[in-house]
Amino acid sequence: MGARAAPSPLVSRRVRLVNAHTGETFEGTYRNDNGPIPTVMDELAVFMRDHHSGATHPIDPADIDFLAAVMDAVGQREATILSAYRTPETNAMLARTTFGVADNSQHLYGRALDITLPARLEEAMNAARAMQRGGVGWYPHSHFIHLDSGPVRNWTLDGSGLDRLLLELRRFILGNAPGPSAKIALPIGPARHPLTVRQRLSMQRALAKAEFLARR
Repeated sequence: MGARAAPSPLVSRRVRLVNAHTGETFEGTYRNDNGPIPTVMDELAVFMRDHHSGATHPIDPADIDFLAAVMDAVGQREATILSAYRTPETNAMLARTTFGVADNSQHLYGRALDITLPARLEEAMNAARAMQRGGVGWYPHSHFIHLDSGPVRNWTLDGSGLDRLLLELRRFILGNAPGPSAKIALPIGPARHPLTVRQRLSMQRALAKAEFLARR
């Protein structure tokens, strides 16, 4: 776990954002020379709400600062927010159905953003990692990066790594659960061929069902 870089001096910051799920947009100054602007941060909390439940939570200004710095570094004027705050219920639902969702995700505390950019996304990921300001996850096949204001750490989840890990998880579950879960068919092709997106999604659902039955 790396050391966090020293925070940047307080400056006026402005961002332009699009919410991928609601279609809403935000454009404005969220920080001035005195620090985060409370009314604007309240507006951002609504903009970055859990779109499944509508629940809101304060968003950590340091994470918005991180995003703004990354956008500046690669000359992008707009970012699309794919995920921000999540309630525990939403996070648990995603953890059951989507590979790579942490049980104690920084999203639960308003300290994480999953974002994509119109261009230069891989450059943005590299710039974010070089800044040492928090967590940076790279999801090249899903075309987004995760930025959070938690401890400094980096990870990459690409299709090939997901395929290997899902196959190992399949072997573990079927090898340790000889009951009803052993009868579940998991959709995989020949080991030498990467899984399609549809196969990976189907396997995630089947694994979740197998895990549920194994715990009964």
